[in-house]
Amino acid sequence: MTISTTSTPHDAVFKSFLRHPDTARDFIDIHLPAPLRKLCDLTTLKLEPNSFIDEDLRQYYSDLLWSVKTQEGVGYIYVVIEHQSKPEELMAFRMMRYSIAAMQNHLDAGYKELPLVLPMLFYHGCRSPYPYSLCWLDEFAEPAIARKIYSSAFPLVDITVVPDDEIMQHRKMALLELIQKHIRQRDLLGLVDQIVSLLVTGNTNDRQLKALFN
Repeated sequence: MTISTTSTPHDAVFKSFLRHPDTARDFIDIHLPAPLRKLCDLTTLKLEPNSFIDEDLRQYYSDLLWSVKTQEGVGYIYVVIEHQSKPEELMAFRMMRYSIAAMQNHLDAGYKELPLVLPMLFYHGCRSPYPYSLCWLDEFAEPAIARKIYSSAFPLVDITVVPDDEIMQHRKMALLELIQKHIRQRDLLGLVDQIVSLLVTGNTNDRQLKALFN
């Protein structure tokens, strides 16, 4: 669990409470949604010695890091707790950035799989209730498109499985794709006719040809 604060008197109070293991344990037990709470073995809550905070995020976050093992004991869960007294429209994105930083820190420590990172916002501002969505996908100009992009696998162009005949139809990309597909072959003589055919089309400029064949 990462306890995240900004530098105000309210933050100092919040931090003084949440740096205490028993208090942090109660916070998670009370406020984490039940399905997620069931994943956590709160008896393993541990204050970690190192921070994973990037320099550009340091102004927003404190230097505390807690970890908790899963109930199955196979890996870790981190809970990012952000304290806020003034709502921010892009808060969810900021929390997502911090979550990604937590994942990277976990990998840098030698783990081979990404950990679960659960961001939470503790809010006590003047505006009530909290006015903005905490789903970062809602913060895009086109939320529906963002959901399609970030809730499915990213597009993959695996040229190794594309037939040569199909590659030949790829216009200005054809020559590059054909060469890259067969780049590890010792003998490219079998591709001479196809390469010449593509060169004749004029779809590749001199600079590209120099880069490709030098």
